Amino acid sequence: MTWMMPPEWAPHDRLWMAFPRVGQTLGDDPASADEARDTWAAVANAAVGFEPVTMVVDPSAVGEARARLSSEVELVEAPLDDFWMRDIGPTFVIDEAGGLGAVDWTFNGWGANAWATWTRDDRIASFVGERAGARHLVSALVNEGGGIHVDGEGTVLVTETVQLDPRRNPYATKERVEQELERTIGATHAIWLPKGLWRDYAGWGTRGHVDMVATFAKPGTVLLHWQDDPAHPDYAVSRELRSVLENATDAAGRSLEIIELPAPAALRDEENFVDYSYVNHVVVNDGVIACGYGELEADERAAAILREAYGRDVVTIDARPILARGGGIHCITQQQPTAGAR
Repeated sequence: MTWMMPPEWAPHDRLWMAFPRVGQTLGDDPASADEARDTWAAVANAAVGFEPVTMVVDPSAVGEARARLSSEVELVEAPLDDFWMRDIGPTFVIDEAGGLGAVDWTFNGWGANAWATWTRDDRIASFVGERAGARHLVSALVNEGGGIHVDGEGTVLVTETVQLDPRRNPYATKERVEQELERTIGATHAIWLPKGLWRDYAGWGTRGHVDMVATFAKPGTVLLHWQDDPAHPDYAVSRELRSVLENATDAAGRSLEIIELPAPAALRDEENFVDYSYVNHVVVNDGVIACGYGELEADERAAAILREAYGRDVVTIDARPILARGGGIHCITQQQPTAGAR
């Protein structure tokens, strides 16, 4: 039996999310915590206008979730450590007969970060997969959903600092990682990017998730985060990644068309250089839920690029409260493809 991860633009049965619960990531400032809850809810309430949404909620956060979420959003209870569904949830795949599978990657808190706990989060992939009626596919590879992007035709984007991270997979080689990605998600050709965004290597970072820097908009076409201000360290990162992509081919042997998604003008927040990326959006049925950063011109420019790239409506949500905690809209969502869509 072979499995294939459909691209994000394939039809979905639903979108999965996890609601913020009290803890280190949420923070202890009440106003900031409420802002985060409101933002997670805003993403879910926007997405449910395009497809069903199921929110996994820690029992301690049910009241906060019900107060903010549309009645159309389904709530299911399960104990959580954190609330990044892209990374703690399963990666859904389809077999030759159209059956649904759920890849349960090994999760260790993004490389055993000192601030992370994951005993409860490590059970969420199997919980979600079972709720979805998917076959449980266990992988020994330490990986997260934010660390892969596929074109649905055998190509996967990955970063050397994630799958080859010694705190994730100390004995990994590119060959071993590629073999496991072929077994689990049907990727026959990997494009290895050397790194992720600068800020992703400090604080709440993942040390290089690809979903902050590049994604497929269709086979042969990559959307690339583009920082055009030399004062930002991602100016050099963007150009290094573009050079790699310009010299890469996909599983079909095609050279890649690269579409730049320019970063907003903001360079810093109260912590350091920002990682504000429009690449970190989620594609839903007939739509895209995109990150906004409070800059009307830049947000509208990004929405126009995404609208053209996908041919879908774009809804922009101010994602700064998500980015402040280490991710974006793609990081807090996980699509369940329609069985038989392969």
